[in-house]
Amino acid sequence: MKLKLKKGLNLNIAGALPAGSDKVESAESPVYAICPDDFEGFTPKPAVKEGDSVAVGTPLLYDKNNNAIKLVSPVAGRVRAIVRGDRRRILRVEVEAGNPAADSPAFPKATDRDSAKALLAGSGLLAMMRRRPYAIIPDTADDVRDIFVSAMDTAPLAAPAGVYSSIFTKEDYESGVALLAMITDGKVYFSHDASWTLGTLKGAEMVEVEGRHPAGNPGVQAANIKPVNKGETIWTLDLPTLGRIGRLHRTGTLETRTVVAVTGPEITQPALVGCLIGTEISALLAGRLSDAQYHKRIISGNVLTGTAVDTDGFLRYPYRQITVIAEGDDKDELLGWASMAPSKMSETRTFPGHFLRRAFRPDARLNGGRRAMIMSGQYDKVIPMDILPEYLLKAIIAGNIEDMEKLGIYEVAPEDFAAAEYADTSKLPLQAIVRDGLDSLRKELE
Repeated sequence: MKLKLKKGLNLNIAGALPAGSDKVESAESPVYAICPDDFEGFTPKPAVKEGDSVAVGTPLLYDKNNNAIKLVSPVAGRVRAIVRGDRRRILRVEVEAGNPAADSPAFPKATDRDSAKALLAGSGLLAMMRRRPYAIIPDTADDVRDIFVSAMDTAPLAAPAGVYSSIFTKEDYESGVALLAMITDGKVYFSHDASWTLGTLKGAEMVEVEGRHPAGNPGVQAANIKPVNKGETIWTLDLPTLGRIGRLHRTGTLETRTVVAVTGPEITQPALVGCLIGTEISALLAGRLSDAQYHKRIISGNVLTGTAVDTDGFLRYPYRQITVIAEGDDKDELLGWASMAPSKMSETRTFPGHFLRRAFRPDARLNGGRRAMIMSGQYDKVIPMDILPEYLLKAIIAGNIEDMEKLGIYEVAPEDFAAAEYADTSKLPLQAIVRDGLDSLRKELE
């Protein structure tokens, strides 16, 4: 099957990986961390205490609403800290790497649907997947119509799928498909772009996708292949998660390595870095951050959907990318956001930079003020889904559940609106609006 998506938006940002780059450098840190806020729908409760010894795969946190679902340690060592914020909310669990006294957990074999779900839940891999509707972690009680795997990342400066060949094999991916097929009576759809070189995966429905961002989002792919209707549930995941599932199913070993694209205008030498989940940001940026004396924003993820972190922070889910751009709060330029300088990046023809074939160096400024939504069809141009995004957003803001359902709330996730949020002349926080709408809908209906 081939799928060509005409709508979307690619951002030409400086600091991309060198063309054809496949060299993977390495980074290690003394401390690693898991942040439960990265896993929407997960209500954390500690499974360990400070000072406990842990092995790779030892549960650190479990879900208060379903204690079968765990977040696990990516490294062997000792629990250094359970860091809490306001009202004792758990911000992260830090593990100091070392030789543990704890035994590695023995993961059960997956032989049927229930044991397959239990294996994913207990290994922490279920939390790395997402379910539609609501764009939250799956539940072991879900009746899964279909499962969608995206083997492509179209976000700005993202690494190609081939970088994970340093960790996973075709056998791992096929083993992952086999386990997922136990969970659904439907199909396991595997979407990839033209650069995919491993051929057909046994048991998967292969879909070749062509298009601009957000064509790589599994929810966008699902909406164009087989949309989610009310009362239905699908699961989505990325390629490295499929590899981890397959490796666990095939060998009983939990793989916590990843490959991170360290990119952005403020990176002197963009590179692929092999590390473990939850690595310290300082280890990933060592010797790579520009020494320019202005404020920088470090993003764990891409510029559209990533999480801002400090240099003493940790790599956050989905553990694939670090982007560094200028903050912009210490800039002083003539006319500010209204400047017509060709260095301004814009997807409209308002600025001359739109016509230049160049890589831009954007910063994190809003460049304007928030205002009422302009009903111009602007969002529709960059969201390749069969929905009316402006009307859906208005229904969410109004809290009109009936209209939200009619307008496709069950199909969407905040990330699907990231490109529209960038292009929005009204400067509205579209991803936050969609997240609030999904949360309120779930609270009302479940």
